[in-house]
Amino acid sequence: MQVFAASPSGWLTYGQTKVRCSIGKGGTKPAQDKREGDGASPLGVWPIRRILWRDDRGPKPESGFEATPIQCQDGWCDASIDPCYNQPVTHPYPASAEHLWREDGLYNVIVVLGHNDDPVVPAMGSAIFMHCASEDYRPTEGCVALAEEDLRALLKLAKPGDAVAFIA
Repeated sequence: MQVFAASPSGWLTYGQTKVRCSIGKGGTKPAQDKREGDGASPLGVWPIRRILWRDDRGPKPESGFEATPIQCQDGWCDASIDPCYNQPVTHPYPASAEHLWREDGLYNVIVVLGHNDDPVVPAMGSAIFMHCASEDYRPTEGCVALAEEDLRALLKLAKPGDAVAFIA
């Protein structure tokens, strides 16, 4: 298993490679203390589940993981009391759900991480992804973000069983 480690210092390392990243605006916190909306990245090692990408913005990422094109109605439920909490949903959706089809490019490529998904526990954090960074690498809502070029390069190396770690 290969682990891609994201640190609060703004670097993600894998092997001998080190690339710039951003993490949650709330810094990092122990996974058991993570709460929906706190902006923190959960400390721990989270398996890579699958890839989503905007096929109108670039080719399918080269990777050993399942990759699914994002559709304009795709979302991810962040309503803690909803039965679909921390799961993909279709918009319009009756509860709070993030839109995955974004104009800002941050979700051109999304790597879904296995945080709070087996089992899903209400209010313990949803939609912890690895995704594209803003040009200024501003902090995320709890995810890890890389330049799209770096993210695509990392995915070429990633294999089933690999994971992303948030470290202190």
